[in-house]
Amino acid sequence: MKQIDMSQYGLNDRFMSEAAAFKNLFIGRIVSQEKGVYHVVCDNGKMIAEISGKLRYEAKSPSDFPAVGDFVMLDRDNSTWGNAIIQNILHRKSVFVRKAVGNSKEEQVVATNIDKVFICMSLNNDFNLRRLERYLSLAWDSNALPVVVLTKADLCDNLQRRLFAVDSVALGADVLVTTSMEEDGYKEVSQYIQPGHTVAVIGSSGVGKSTLINHLIGEEKLATKEICKDDRGRHMTTRRELFLLSGGGVIIDTPGMREVGMWDMSEGFENSFSDVESFFGNCKFHNCTHTSEPGCGIYEAIAQGQLSPKRWRSYQKLKTEAAFADNKDDYLSEKKKRFKNIAKINKVNRKH
Repeated sequence: MKQIDMSQYGLNDRFMSEAAAFKNLFIGRIVSQEKGVYHVVCDNGKMIAEISGKLRYEAKSPSDFPAVGDFVMLDRDNSTWGNAIIQNILHRKSVFVRKAVGNSKEEQVVATNIDKVFICMSLNNDFNLRRLERYLSLAWDSNALPVVVLTKADLCDNLQRRLFAVDSVALGADVLVTTSMEEDGYKEVSQYIQPGHTVAVIGSSGVGKSTLINHLIGEEKLATKEICKDDRGRHMTTRRELFLLSGGGVIIDTPGMREVGMWDMSEGFENSFSDVESFFGNCKFHNCTHTSEPGCGIYEAIAQGQLSPKRWRSYQKLKTEAAFADNKDDYLSEKKKRFKNIAKINKVNRKH
């Protein structure tokens, strides 16, 4: 049996050192998951695995279960005697988490042990700066490096204006432009994937994630679907899956996200909204709540045209949503207070 070079799948000294503490177990990486069934790759190939009863019993939340990208300890390294059993999950170096879809108060792990997050957004129908702000906040908080990948440039008739808009919110993140008609854009994207590194691709349905991944893999691994003249394809992924690239890196494909629910975070906002938070130091009072106090740095910045009211309202909304991610009633109460302050912002704008 041909041995697999696990270093191509991101296995490094850090994970090997931790794995050494588990005697008589074998290290593998989760490459896909569907309905409680895990597909893992290890030295001797790929096999199906399930979690142990102990791991299931000790799990306190969905994030305690294995996810695509996790390095796990298995009771076997081949499928000769049946499915493998996942006994342990090694500590994650990074994890992309969002609030679960709907009214659930739980978090949902999208991908783990990632080095970069490709945030895909099309330059035509899907273009939405407020959604991009959500993705960027979650990506920065994941401990991975976000890269904005703008797709379908050939369907955009105001490219420069939209690039300027993206640059105004994608602080600290590289922005790449691709088109389904040319190869050069995809070549630039591939340079961001290094051997042994892992990239997660996220975005809404239909933005061209499947097309992008097919180009990076070099073959039609993922299906795309014709839908209309203005949109060249709709993402058909139904599960998260990890693919090995010819250059040695790996890429994680994720289903299109209809909702981008915020989860409790700190570093994510410090990076994605550093422009907003930079005005906090200009407030007259150190405990300013940025609502009705005189000398508020935020409202002075808005009045002087240094800060967009939409940008400030987006910051407030996402901050509130993240702070009350586990309590819907408190979130709705805080949301009502925030809307009352919109009148003050509008009043400031009318005066100037």
